[in-house]
Amino acid sequence: MDLFPLDKQRYANAKECIFKLSGLLCSLSALVFEIIIASSQFWRLWEFNDKFVPFVSFGLWEAYYPQEFNVSGTVTKILVHVPINSTWTISPEFQYAQTLIMCTVLMKPVVLIFSAIAIKIGCMKDPFIEMQIHCYKVAALVLYVSSIFTFVSVSWNHFVDHYGQTTLDFPPDFPVKKEALINKHYTAVFPVGGLMATISLIGVIFFLSEIKSLKLQNQVKAKCAAIVADQEI
Repeated sequence: MDLFPLDKQRYANAKECIFKLSGLLCSLSALVFEIIIASSQFWRLWEFNDKFVPFVSFGLWEAYYPQEFNVSGTVTKILVHVPINSTWTISPEFQYAQTLIMCTVLMKPVVLIFSAIAIKIGCMKDPFIEMQIHCYKVAALVLYVSSIFTFVSVSWNHFVDHYGQTTLDFPPDFPVKKEALINKHYTAVFPVGGLMATISLIGVIFFLSEIKSLKLQNQVKAKCAAIVADQEI
């Protein structure tokens, strides 16, 4: 009969441990998706009325297009990539996307570090609750800002590309002209970016819940200390 309460206690401890790690896991998942999006070749996919370069896909820092080459009488199709640099006409939404995505990639390790420190403090015998709260506050704030950066970058790029008028244009020596553009295809960057921003916000909610729990613990601890002090008097 004594095993049942023990199992319940273990289950409660495991549940609490998983809840404490949830914010950290959300941040780690968001970082993985962030790196995938930052390195994606399909921020935009344009189709052209050109038999040599029918498609051009755009990453944040490089453009890609298939091209056929005649090698010793054999036609070979390869994927050519060219850097998006100062020779291009880079549109404002593309410039901001480059900056914001790099910021979010650099911000996620800050979230991981502060949340890991908070969890480490919580594992101590006599945890410093105020320090834990401050660490979670920093993690929640940085994660929230990074989620906004992510959503702004992917949504702005998507809506300007499909529903606005982008100024992104090729350099003079590019093998196809923008005038030959006939269609713009949807890519997975926008939905994945939205999912990533949502995961980040879920992580923020976990951090805020942990802050609320720690504040309640701090209040209970202060009341108990006050009661003990009154009894000693």
